[in-house]
Amino acid sequence: MKQVLIKAGAVVVEEVPAPLVSGKNVLVRVMHSCISVGTELSGVKMSGLPLYQRALKQPDNVRRVLDMMRDQGVKRTMDRVFGKLSAGSATGYSVAGVVVEVGQDVEGFSVGDRVACAGAGIANHAEFVDVPVNLAVRIPDELDTGAAATVTLGAIALQGVRRCQPTLGETIVVVGLGILGQLTAQMLKANGCKVIGVDLDTQRVNMALENGMDVGFSPASEDYVERVSKHTGGIGADAVIITAATPSHEVISHAMHCCRKKGRVVLVGDVGLNLNRADFYQKELDFLISSSYGPGRYDPYYEEGGQDYPIGYVRWTENRNMQAYLELLVSGRVRLDKLAPMPYPIDKAGEAYQYLQGDGEKSLLVLLEYAERPTARNTHVGLRPLEKVSGKVRVGLVGASSFAQGMHLPNMVKLRDRYALHAVQSRTGANAKAVAIQYAAQYCTSSYDDVLKDPDIDLLMITTRHHLHASMTLAGLQAGKHVFVEKPLALTVDELTDFQDFYVKNPRGPLLMVGFNRRFSPAIKAVSKALEGRTTPLIINYRMNAGYIPKDHWVHGPEGGGRNLGEACHIYDLFCHLTGTSQTVSIHAAGISPPGPMWRSNENFVAVIKFSDGSVCTLTYTSMGDKSYPKERMEIFSDGKVVVMDDYKSVVIQGGKHKSWTAQAPQKGQYEELVALAETLQGTGPWPITLDEQVQATRIALDVERQLYD
Repeated sequence: MKQVLIKAGAVVVEEVPAPLVSGKNVLVRVMHSCISVGTELSGVKMSGLPLYQRALKQPDNVRRVLDMMRDQGVKRTMDRVFGKLSAGSATGYSVAGVVVEVGQDVEGFSVGDRVACAGAGIANHAEFVDVPVNLAVRIPDELDTGAAATVTLGAIALQGVRRCQPTLGETIVVVGLGILGQLTAQMLKANGCKVIGVDLDTQRVNMALENGMDVGFSPASEDYVERVSKHTGGIGADAVIITAATPSHEVISHAMHCCRKKGRVVLVGDVGLNLNRADFYQKELDFLISSSYGPGRYDPYYEEGGQDYPIGYVRWTENRNMQAYLELLVSGRVRLDKLAPMPYPIDKAGEAYQYLQGDGEKSLLVLLEYAERPTARNTHVGLRPLEKVSGKVRVGLVGASSFAQGMHLPNMVKLRDRYALHAVQSRTGANAKAVAIQYAAQYCTSSYDDVLKDPDIDLLMITTRHHLHASMTLAGLQAGKHVFVEKPLALTVDELTDFQDFYVKNPRGPLLMVGFNRRFSPAIKAVSKALEGRTTPLIINYRMNAGYIPKDHWVHGPEGGGRNLGEACHIYDLFCHLTGTSQTVSIHAAGISPPGPMWRSNENFVAVIKFSDGSVCTLTYTSMGDKSYPKERMEIFSDGKVVVMDDYKSVVIQGGKHKSWTAQAPQKGQYEELVALAETLQGTGPWPITLDEQVQATRIALDVERQLYD
């Protein structure tokens, strides 16, 4: 399918794999999409800036990059950053079209329904979009898809009006008469208010006056605070809604000076926020923020999980705002015809953006149109002629996650004499293509079936979210593929049992390897050497200062399974490795109690595992510590020795004549595990981790999870 991407200050249209429908989503063939003049043009300009200028404007991203550098090293981090920048980014967040497929868990939508959809990263400028149900609404029969494609902008404007809480007869000032300001002014008029509009562009002022606004002027030619005072008999406006976009801090100050005593200021746009106490203290003004489309925005349980808010408690959610806006269009109380909508076919999207960036008068409303194409829904995009690769492990990457891009793929490049990336599969077609191009894959796809059925793929590398690991891995094994799957292997006992049953029926089945990388790290090899020939059991104390992750992060939800199953399983595997072939004798786990709303038991607990060789291993896992403190430390006591491993950067041994080991940065074994995997696949050696050990580590995690919530 065709999709608009932003790359290095330019807008391009590329062919990418079409998405498949997700369980709680609807797949929509887009007929129109709306370009957001402010948001999207700023994104285009940002993408064209030198890296240092982008860093100055995006300090949060800089902090994330610095954190990645500390964990993965400078070169790997910079390769990841430049790779992401060269790949470009999807854009758009407001579309309208027809439902062509409905997810298995969806109710209320049917194939053929006309819908309007919202959401950055979801309702992109693309021929097909996969949209969660709470971000889609039916289009009334009287409305065309061109008008309905403005649904996101309408919901944003409507939420700003709701935050203002206007009453009949009030005087409201709208600062900034771009598309959001134009819609806001019309909605306020529909609410029975007197509306005063302010914008530097007199064309926009005149357009708003034609659409019913009462008074309008440009602050470039006159003092608009004084004008507002005159039009309100010296009282001041009841409220000001700011829909402008400017770094200036004066916008807020002027808005507050416009207000009467106990008035209110609502911020919808993006402006400077150096507030002056004197501006609002004496008048006792209310300063309110309007969060995008309305309640539900930025809540993953609402937007991705499809959980609605009860109407009796939250009357106007983002979905209900979207519906209300479309009804305003149908009734004629909000009109778009005088905003001079400008349509462009998707193939000329670059011209549309150039038009918006040009000088002179221009439309505030630019739409992209999509003609129906029989081949648009293709999930497979070839990138290079098929090359026969001999002697290398041909890999199908399933899930182009940040971890895969930051860790496994760079390691595969280092091991190019052993691995060849053949295909990249990702739910997001643009992401799949970007990664496939960067790492020279043969093709990209959004369909898992494509890689399952590909006879040229030897190994599936699965790096999706955790809830998909078990089903995808089992399907890969059943298709006769070797599988490397990032931890965890399974989130339930039944899923784990499925793997055991598979190998009972297929004892010579394909190789299965879970990404338990720590056992392969240079630090653990040094530890194992120090423990060679031990004559006593081990006492192991392992501490993981895991760091806090917000409670609404996917890791904590059904897709992640929690941090015990998703991360602590690494350490259970390490215990199994260091104790040899021992079996677990007992498992005891206790989490903090009561955990409270911020801290969870399955990320703050102590687990004690006893093995059949007499060893006792203890894991202290917590998210309550400071992130600046080292993350992982292990102490082992055995045979009169003390072995201490710190953060996979050093191993110190007290007792005996073993040498210590050090490294400049953490080396957790991700490179070494791929070396071991290649040696097995290219030779006849044993599995890098036996099936029994992989099952045992997973079973420990499941048992700990059960005890933490018993």
